[in-house]
Amino acid sequence: MPALQNIKNVIVGLTEEGQQGETSDAIGYALSLSVAAGAHLTVQAASRRIVMTSALAGGFGQGLVSEENGRTAGLSQAVAEKVRGDAASAGVACTVDSPQLTHPDILATFAAKARLHDLTILDAEERTIDLDRELIEAALFNSGRPVIVVPAGHNAFAGRRIVIAWDGGAHAARAVNDALPFLLAADAVEIISVVGEKELSRSVAGAELAPHLARHGIAVTVDDLPVRPDGDVAETLRDAAIRYRADMMVMGAYRHGPIRQWLFGGLTQTLMTACPIPLFLAH
Repeated sequence: MPALQNIKNVIVGLTEEGQQGETSDAIGYALSLSVAAGAHLTVQAASRRIVMTSALAGGFGQGLVSEENGRTAGLSQAVAEKVRGDAASAGVACTVDSPQLTHPDILATFAAKARLHDLTILDAEERTIDLDRELIEAALFNSGRPVIVVPAGHNAFAGRRIVIAWDGGAHAARAVNDALPFLLAADAVEIISVVGEKELSRSVAGAELAPHLARHGIAVTVDDLPVRPDGDVAETLRDAAIRYRADMMVMGAYRHGPIRQWLFGGLTQTLMTACPIPLFLAH
């Protein structure tokens, strides 16, 4: 595939909480993407700082907290050193920071850094209540920049075949525009619209986007799919991505109110949890 254009600054966020068996495919993915784009890579490998007030813990408790903070700081520093070595081996210019911050500061600091980069890359997180999931949402909704969420098993960038989840809305349009460097470099792009039976019989929803992309020189096809009988749009998109043998899915990110999200979930949340391929998101 052609070299990626106009992506010169890429950032990855990692959080060290001291859990066993933590791995990151986002690092390998970001390194190979940075090679393809000739981009500079920034990595924030932060550890979460535990803070206890003296009113809640005596000297013994404070000692345990200090010991745990030292342990997680050491783990994040070890990750940072490994990333530096991997980047040097790959020939990628890389800046690595391993701060120890409180939970809110990890999110705020990373979102602020992401605003100064073209693209953020993060590991997928299955648990919806988790610091890593919050990191995705902070970058996506507070940075103004696109995010690629990388599921397990995808530790190298690929972008020959891309699917676009298109609903004609503003968020989808933003995602398509932000993803143009990838769409221009792809061999084939498929626009997928999931519609009800009435809409399917009237028009081809994705056809409105196809001429715009074709004028950019993008090889594009359109596929309108009926929603599954159970109404599961996310599963319809996942099935289509697998059938198309796609390397990436591009879609707009939506965020509902917390109560509605908790009760009903949401397409963005569902795909962030269980998308079979890297998910390019913009809001």
